[in-house]
Amino acid sequence: MQETCKVEGCKKAYRAKGYCNIHYKKWRAGELPKPRYKICKMENCKKPMLKKGICKAHFDAMILEKNKPVVGAAQPPQAPAPESQAKAPEVKTAPAAETKEAPPKA
Repeated sequence: MQETCKVEGCKKAYRAKGYCNIHYKKWRAGELPKPRYKICKMENCKKPMLKKGICKAHFDAMILEKNKPVVGAAQPPQAPAPESQAKAPEVKTAPAAETKEAPPKA
């Protein structure tokens, strides 16, 4: 005797995982109340869960939002440039001593 689908009210023949052909496809697509893998908790997202209850796309968006600089916030001070890139200080030299030459004798 062949088993029947485990979905309540369905009398079709068993295919796999206790479901008939139609319900097995729905189960694989995550459309049944108990999907085959945990899915993203965001509304209308049926992608597999990665971390913190959300899929990779939503997780990456959350990380970008978290690392986004806040407008109007004080910026951290800039580190001084390494010596190899720093400009050498300008050295001021005294003007050359002017010597008065005697006008040529005519």
